[in-house]
Amino acid sequence: MIGFIHKLPAKVLGLALLAIGLVGCGQGTTADNDASVSQAAPPEQATDSRFGGAQLVMLPDTVNANPESNAQRNAYFGDLHVHTNYSFDAFAFGTVASPYDAYRFAQGQAIKHPAGFDVQLRAPLDFYAVTDHAMFLGAVKAAADTSTEFSKFGHVQGLHNLNAPDNQNFESLPQRVTAFTTFLPDTLAKIADGSIDASLVDQIAKDAWTDTIRAAEAFNDPGSFTTFVAYEFTSSTDDRGNLHRNVIFQGADRLPAMPFSRFHSQNPEGLWDWMDGLRQNGIEALAIPHNSNGSNGQMFKLVDWASNPVDDEWARKRIRNEPLVEVTQVKGTSETHPLLSDSDEWADFEIMPYRVATTWPSEPKGSYAREALLDGLALADAGITNAYQFGLVGATDTHVGASSLDESNFFSKVGLLDADGERRGSVPMDKGQVEVVRSAGRVNVQEIGGLEYATGAYETWSASGLTGVWAEENTREALYAALRRKEVFATSGPRIKIRLFAGYDYGEDDGLADRYAKGVPMGAELHGADGRAPVLVASALRDPSSAALQRLQIIKGWVADGQTNEQVYDVACSDGGEVDPKTHRCPDNGASVDLTDCSITENVGASNLDVVWRDPDHNPEHRAFYYARVLENPTCRWSTWDAVKAGVPPRPDLQKTLQERAWTSPIWVMPQT
Repeated sequence: MIGFIHKLPAKVLGLALLAIGLVGCGQGTTADNDASVSQAAPPEQATDSRFGGAQLVMLPDTVNANPESNAQRNAYFGDLHVHTNYSFDAFAFGTVASPYDAYRFAQGQAIKHPAGFDVQLRAPLDFYAVTDHAMFLGAVKAAADTSTEFSKFGHVQGLHNLNAPDNQNFESLPQRVTAFTTFLPDTLAKIADGSIDASLVDQIAKDAWTDTIRAAEAFNDPGSFTTFVAYEFTSSTDDRGNLHRNVIFQGADRLPAMPFSRFHSQNPEGLWDWMDGLRQNGIEALAIPHNSNGSNGQMFKLVDWASNPVDDEWARKRIRNEPLVEVTQVKGTSETHPLLSDSDEWADFEIMPYRVATTWPSEPKGSYAREALLDGLALADAGITNAYQFGLVGATDTHVGASSLDESNFFSKVGLLDADGERRGSVPMDKGQVEVVRSAGRVNVQEIGGLEYATGAYETWSASGLTGVWAEENTREALYAALRRKEVFATSGPRIKIRLFAGYDYGEDDGLADRYAKGVPMGAELHGADGRAPVLVASALRDPSSAALQRLQIIKGWVADGQTNEQVYDVACSDGGEVDPKTHRCPDNGASVDLTDCSITENVGASNLDVVWRDPDHNPEHRAFYYARVLENPTCRWSTWDAVKAGVPPRPDLQKTLQERAWTSPIWVMPQT
């Protein structure tokens, strides 16, 4: 319900202006953190059962980590962060794809991009989740539909027939932006003064939520294709620090009548309380934070919302509800940052340096996953539950219903705003486009190398990413159990399969069954054994449609004498290379890229990399984590591909190439006691 909006004070409506101009995962209104806002949903919502009867709940402490069937598990790939025409921002910027269209796309069918061209995956995905914004769910679409009661209000007139075929063009951007930037504050003001009955907006959201559920149920095909009922909780701090989360429900037998949104609480702790309440009523879900890189240091703080140092209760609540973090997506990668990991040569990977939907700088400290993993170890050393003992996943955050994963065929994220190289800043703009962009006010136009380019955040975006799941079968039950036990991995787009195990008694000839039997997989804890160093078994298999693998790495983090530390170890090299025992690095394998046509060196790199590795620097008294990272040979970045296709040189201030990669979830090695 969002009916409480009529109680919002005038200053809240002023703060709502923060939402103006949002692109992608828009920020939403800023609400006072009073009791009426931060309370969890009322019991009658939490126990609503109109979508079916009670289900067997899989609580976090009862996830089956040792299933009897297919115990060695398969890798499944999917996207858990997808927006369609029910998201207020996506619809405003031209998206007409519905949740049904999104699921068709995931199954391999072509659908229309807002700019009119077809988009299609090179191969179907195994699972997909539509995660439209709970805030104003379906409202902009309803405003554009002149048959609805909501469309009759004067402040939405500019949205009428917004996505009619004759209005789906680049020249409509100024109208779209003007209409959209007034929609949020004007609607909130009219609800506050009673001009609009909040129940009308509530009903629009309920109807959209019901249809979202219906679409997920229609396309869920156990054993072949899995859908998850899901949505996005879209909040931020008052200084625009990103606090967005995707909420993924285990099943669809019982669900809340309405998703919990920023209208209920600006504070994510309110979301956790609501999720705990759902769990007590038989509805299991988890939340996945994303774009911590754009949080301005707010996503992984060591204080709670009230600025008190985190305690055990807070830490338990967070990790219970947020066992995973989205570490890569279209708005950049959040693994680490060069300023935080200055000894990691590969830390500068697809960094989006801004707060989400702005070009304001985002503070790195508190914004990246590796530092949070280290801070979690420090919490545990201090006797507090590790709030940041999370697994790693990837997603796209597409706002056109379709995942844009390939550098060579990147169609970005926000519909008509970034549909081609000119609009997303990789190709010089012609005079007509410059005028439209300037009048729309969405990005700046800057002269670079004597040519005019669109500049803002779009050029820092990525063709990323995917979640990989090791599960017994492609069903909601099996995939969700894997998400809960964190036996998951992230990729920057390619379908690289990567695994990590840790134990003490692994041998070189052990098979996969032995790896499970003698140790633990990614996402688990390994407890000490007589001071011996842990043995890690890591393996990666290339995506045959992408570049060959160059190196396999282990990232270690640990706490010693109250200080956090990290180390990157190359552990397996392609082309017969051997790791230098002093530098812990593989030799250069000579792979390169021809920037005139994006061709790459042939017959260099590995199809698979495997290693059994013992930590040479192990101290049994130290608490530590380990995760694996695999890098492909260099290939063209999407911006270079755009330039090659346009017959122009690559934009000089952008990186020309990248190394696609995959990351496992960590394994935590407990100190010997």
